[in-house]
Amino acid sequence: MSTATVTQKRPVRQAVGKRKTTPFEWLVFLLLIVIAVIMIFPTLNMFSTAFKSQAEVLKFPPRLIPEQFAWGNFKNLFTQYQYGLWYKNSLLIAFFSVIGTVLSSSLVAFGFARYNARGKNVLFLFLLSTMMIPYPALMIPQFILFKNLGWMDTILPITVPAFFGSAYNIFLIRQFFASLSGELYDAAKIDGCSEWRQWWNIALPLSGPVLATVAIFAFMYSWNDLLGQVLYLNSSEHFTLTIGMTAMYSSATRLVPWNLVMLSAVLALVPILVLFSVAQKYFVESIVLTGVK
Repeated sequence: MSTATVTQKRPVRQAVGKRKTTPFEWLVFLLLIVIAVIMIFPTLNMFSTAFKSQAEVLKFPPRLIPEQFAWGNFKNLFTQYQYGLWYKNSLLIAFFSVIGTVLSSSLVAFGFARYNARGKNVLFLFLLSTMMIPYPALMIPQFILFKNLGWMDTILPITVPAFFGSAYNIFLIRQFFASLSGELYDAAKIDGCSEWRQWWNIALPLSGPVLATVAIFAFMYSWNDLLGQVLYLNSSEHFTLTIGMTAMYSSATRLVPWNLVMLSAVLALVPILVLFSVAQKYFVESIVLTGVK
């Protein structure tokens, strides 16, 4: 008895070459490069001007690369202006704003995500509707309130509202809390964990990505705020970076020191770049988990 071996030929896969780029795609690519160069040119000019002397700033035509780097601009910035004090005030206000926003917004979001009370959804929609109210509509009532409280020319009108949460941050954290398993809270409740402990020991440690995102938003809002700070901070010892940089060119008697103004702007970018580089992973993760664009 003979056995025959049947060999089945497999179809040979043809190598698929790379798809050729069409002329239209090349055109779009070149157009995006042009737009990117246009968008990034003011930033490059800011860095370039920061290291020029005042005489070179006024030269025409301007040069993107300084002829000689004026490292003395750093000394002039800190000696001619109270830049160090402005920086410290901005960091102090941003610190309290971040702490207040993260704690208050997460606490309110925990209540909306964890408990099923009557009218909760209606109250949550009412909270979200406050995002449609523009700040100028609240500016005058808040100014009158803080003036009657005697908080003018202090950081209290800028930092205290952060401890009452904000609608967008509450929504963002609530989305994350809602995705956590309820079994964690049930097990903690069986072990005798109170509601406060569930928020502090369970919800917050598991919410690093979304809390980092809220912290970045709160820091950037406080760091870049001008209108809210110029309303309440009047004396020079309470000036922040935004107010101080505005005063640098608005109070110039003859020539505006654009090199020092640009250098102050460059140094003001440092905390934001450091914060975002450290928390970038958590920022992207929180956007993915909460589904917020």
